[in-house]
Amino acid sequence: MKIENVQAERVQQLNDRPIRAGRYVLYWMQQSQRAEYNHALEYAIERANDADLPVLVVFGLTDDFPEANLRHYTFLLEGLKDVQQRLAERGIQLLVERGEPPNVALAAGDQAALIVCDRGYLRYQKAWREKVAEEASCRVVQVESDVVVPLEVTSDKAEYAARTIRPKIKKHWERWIKELEHLSPEKKTVISEPGVRLDRIDEVLADLSIDRSVKPVSLLFRGGTTEAKRRFEYFLNNRLSHYSENRNQPHTDDVSHMSMYLHFGHISPLYLALRIRGAEACPEEVRDSFLEELVIRRELCCNFVHYTKPYASFAGLPGWAQRTLNEHRMDRREHAYSPEQLENAETHDPYWNAAMNEMCFTGYLHNHMRMYWGKKILEWSQAPEQAYETVLALNNKYFLDGRDPNAYGNVGWIFGLHDRPWKERAVFGKIRYMSASGLERKCDIGAYVQKVQRIVAEFR
Repeated sequence: MKIENVQAERVQQLNDRPIRAGRYVLYWMQQSQRAEYNHALEYAIERANDADLPVLVVFGLTDDFPEANLRHYTFLLEGLKDVQQRLAERGIQLLVERGEPPNVALAAGDQAALIVCDRGYLRYQKAWREKVAEEASCRVVQVESDVVVPLEVTSDKAEYAARTIRPKIKKHWERWIKELEHLSPEKKTVISEPGVRLDRIDEVLADLSIDRSVKPVSLLFRGGTTEAKRRFEYFLNNRLSHYSENRNQPHTDDVSHMSMYLHFGHISPLYLALRIRGAEACPEEVRDSFLEELVIRRELCCNFVHYTKPYASFAGLPGWAQRTLNEHRMDRREHAYSPEQLENAETHDPYWNAAMNEMCFTGYLHNHMRMYWGKKILEWSQAPEQAYETVLALNNKYFLDGRDPNAYGNVGWIFGLHDRPWKERAVFGKIRYMSASGLERKCDIGAYVQKVQRIVAEFR
């Protein structure tokens, strides 16, 4: 089997069934929701061309996606509408079907010569692919496309911190940060079933049985590859030069806002890395700073959830972090708030309240404020386990980029994951501490509060 356009290490055969005669090669697109810089899609086209078959792309739209709500579903469907249009330009049909994703893939796979799927690292994503591999009557191949360096190429174990994974990724990344050829399908897809009508997103949303308590944020952030690329081009031309100096300044907007698009697979990390590498007018240290977050830190989180079974619980934290928090669980809290008070931004801290309001109204929060926001929930909760559950629940409910490896890695960092012991203090033990006075020293926190007040006034 030749693999001309996808490096072999990205490809994994999930069962031992043969490639057979069929109507098409099926690409079950569930994570990498885009029509470009998608290794799984290019692999499917290459295999289809070899077999003189068209490619059909299918997506399973389920009502009970874990922790998702109206905000997430709106962004998701906006992205799917965009990818459907972009695939059509390449002569490929995207069929979105209601149902549990593995069941949708298996139904479409009944007439497939081969099923190609993309890769996810979370527990339910792995279970979906295992089910399809076990029950499909043809070969199932998984192609990794949402990291720059394939996970197992980097490491075969959970890495301790960025400093341990960094040299392992950098050892390989020159080979992997390279253009991906976009193939032309030799046969166009002709499937009669219309599937879900993505030109009627409001009707689709109205028909879904989903949590509607969190409003969409389409006026601020709209889903899809087209929008992601437009935003990134603006960032490259207007913000990148200030990224390194302002990345910890929450009152500024010198950030890319790519995390939500990476979460839904609307943009490829490879594409972003190539564009950053190509921004030669920008100083190398600034580009390196961005690549540190995009590749090193992001793929450290993928490594964490892949190799750590309890990645979504307090038990997934390092042993030293659990021990020090347990030793201080009975410490007196100067302030204590219930999860409901926190969600309603009813604390004594105006900086924290601003952060909570920003995430509620926009689905986004500057990374520096995310760290402060989470650290204060640890400080103000009656027990560390309660704090962890509250941080994770609010993170996954309001953020557009919640519920993915970065979410679990970033929440874990608040409690010591991928960090080291610091000076011991009350409540935190040896966990890294953050204070309001630290915000006042390091950034214009007053300007940040005013910025959030303007946002709330506009979108309340």
